[in-house]
Amino acid sequence: MNEIRPIRAKSGTNQEGTSAHNRRVMIDALRLNGHLSRAELARATALTKQAVSNIVDELENDGLVASLAAVRKGRGQPSTPYRLVPEGAFAIGLQIDRHVTRTVAVDLIGTVLTRKDAKLPAGGPEVGVEAILSLIDKTRQELAAIAPESRDRLVGLGVAMPGPFGIDSDADDPWMMAAWQSFPLLERLSAGTALDVRLQNDAAAAATAEKLVGAAHGLDHALCVYLGYGLGAGLILDGELYRGAHGNAGEIGMILCRPRGGTDDRRTPLEHRISIASLCDILEIDPADPNLYGRIDAAAALQDSRLADWVEDAAYELQATIQILETVFDPQTIILCGGMPPGLARLLMDVLHPLLPSIAERRQRSAPRLQLGFTDPWAVAIGAAAEPISRTFDPRFSAILKTRSAGSP
Repeated sequence: MNEIRPIRAKSGTNQEGTSAHNRRVMIDALRLNGHLSRAELARATALTKQAVSNIVDELENDGLVASLAAVRKGRGQPSTPYRLVPEGAFAIGLQIDRHVTRTVAVDLIGTVLTRKDAKLPAGGPEVGVEAILSLIDKTRQELAAIAPESRDRLVGLGVAMPGPFGIDSDADDPWMMAAWQSFPLLERLSAGTALDVRLQNDAAAAATAEKLVGAAHGLDHALCVYLGYGLGAGLILDGELYRGAHGNAGEIGMILCRPRGGTDDRRTPLEHRISIASLCDILEIDPADPNLYGRIDAAAALQDSRLADWVEDAAYELQATIQILETVFDPQTIILCGGMPPGLARLLMDVLHPLLPSIAERRQRSAPRLQLGFTDPWAVAIGAAAEPISRTFDPRFSAILKTRSAGSP
């Protein structure tokens, strides 16, 4: 007797008027499982065989799925598995950081096809946006040379930059990029590229990358703690990225806290002490240094006492943060990721253990309480590129409920 393999998928609905949601459910199931037959898709999504056949035919005609060689299992009729066509869709991601801008182009399954970066020029957003548009144009040209079909199958431009958004801040605050936040960035990018453009903060973008091709792939409840120039969290709840009422959900770097073991009682934002920016200040390194990662990893290899003290402080604060996040959200796992050197990430992971006791301590776990995700300079740009793919093809429960929260796009 053949063993039925477990299949990860969301449920579709056989009610009328939900074909768009069912298409997304089918694409999501193929993304999670690699390839599935029509019978397996019907079983996993709770759709009728006829509905599955109709949608598969439609997706195949649209160039989004393709059939593989028939497979015979046991004595029954051979079944034909289907897979996503990587060239079915493409997207571009843009990261705008304080000193650099990066672009990434991906296909439907999240494979990075080309990436480019440039120093963000002085002169503020009016000058910077021209450099960014030039970088996007070069990325599109390079993508078209690699995949000519991308000219007609580019689904959007995802943009990621530091948050929080829409709050009052000092124009000279280096943490906020206030000039960029008050600049009509999306309008300029949309006009300059003729693409659908959406914005998210860098922690949310990192979580999107983990969901599409990283440690959160296939998980419905995962939190990504993003440690870069600042500190934030991306929240994947019920399989969808949770943004909050104003797009600022997960801004844990803004939590006010007191220094450990000090005499100063003033409360300061957590990211002023636990971030790459704070580490650069301690190590006397310019955050704009092109060899920033190399210099930090060199300090880690030499067991620089200043870096060791920073790691101890960071671990102390992050242990409490992780325990709070587990208590509030009850995730399957928490993923440490971000724009930090791999050597520093591994050192921090070592010092973080053992974690504080929490409700996440259970004998039967399918994933560790804490694991390491993407830790490279391109993580945010990859997540930004994943956002248009997710927005276009991932299931949205609001599509079934036909409800929408106030102020949502």
